[in-house]
Amino acid sequence: MNAVVMNHLSKKYSGGKAAIADMSLTLEPGEVFGFLGPNGAGKTTTVKVLNGMLQPTGGECLIFGENPSNRPEKVHAISGVMTEHAQMYNHLTGLENLIFYGAVFGIGEEESRKRAQELLWQLELSDAWEQKLSAYSTGMRQRLSIARALMHRPKILFLDEPTSGLDPESAHNVNQMIRNLAKDKGMTIFLCTHQLRYAQEICTRYGLIDEGRLLVEGTLEQLRAGMGSGMKLRIRTDRLPDSIAGYTDADKNEKNRGEASGSRERQGAYDIELAIKSEEEIPRIVSRIVQGGGNIYHVSAKRPSLEDIYFSLTAERR
Repeated sequence: MNAVVMNHLSKKYSGGKAAIADMSLTLEPGEVFGFLGPNGAGKTTTVKVLNGMLQPTGGECLIFGENPSNRPEKVHAISGVMTEHAQMYNHLTGLENLIFYGAVFGIGEEESRKRAQELLWQLELSDAWEQKLSAYSTGMRQRLSIARALMHRPKILFLDEPTSGLDPESAHNVNQMIRNLAKDKGMTIFLCTHQLRYAQEICTRYGLIDEGRLLVEGTLEQLRAGMGSGMKLRIRTDRLPDSIAGYTDADKNEKNRGEASGSRERQGAYDIELAIKSEEEIPRIVSRIVQGGGNIYHVSAKRPSLEDIYFSLTAERR
C-alpha cells in the first residue's frame, strides 16, 4: 500500500489564491521525502490537508489508504506531525508533556512513561526530563516536539524544519534518528524544508514546489537527468588552446589573459568553467591542454545540486 497518494490535489483560500495547485504525487513506505520550497510555497498547507486539518477544494489524498477529509481520526492515529512552532505545556516537565500526549493517543501511563524516557534519551534530553518546559531552550523544545510526534509510533512522520534552532551535534543526531526510523522501522518521513543543501544530505527522494505547484519530483539522479547533464568542469591552467576556448564560451572567466606572439594559443592564468555532457569528456579536454603545452593546476567536476536544479526550474517560470 502506498504511504501517500495525492491525486490532482488543490486548495484555494478565500480570494482565489491557490496554496496547492493540481498536485499529484505518490510515496512508498520507508521513503525520506523532501518537500522543498521557499516560505509561502504551500508546504504547510499541504501537510495540513494531508492530515485532515484543512479540507481540499479539489482532488483527493490518501494516507495509507485512509482519506483525511472523511476519516481524519484514522489518519491522526498513524501520523506524527511536528510543526516548526509546536505548542506544548510550559507548566509541565518534558516527561509529563510526553506522558500527557501518550494518554491522548490512548497509551497507558506505564507504557507512555517507558516510551517517553526512551525518546528523551535518544534525543539527548534525559538530563532535562524533570525540568519544566518553560526552562527549555529553543533547541530543546524542538527535540521534545519530535519526541511528542513519535510517542504513538506512527507509520508516517511529517516534519517541518526539524533541525531549526539546533546546534550542529544535536542536528546530526536528529538526522541520524530520521534515517534510522526510515531504514530500521520502515517509517515514511515527509520532511518540509527550504534548506535545499540540508535536504540533499538526508532525503532519498524530493519534490520541488513553488507557488503551490509541484515543479518536479524524483531522486537526485532523476532530477539531474531531467536537466540533461548540467555538469560543469573547472580547470586552472597557464595555457588555453583555441580548441578549448572554442569548446564553449568558458573563457569568459579567464584571468590575466595574454597572447603569445605568432601562436594561436593564448597564454596567461586561466580559471575556466566548461559545460560538459559526461565525465568521459574530461580526459579529452585535459589531454588537449597538455598536448598544447599547458600545465594543469586544478581539475574538478561538479554535478548540479538541488539548489542548482531548483533555481533553474523557477527561473524558467519567471
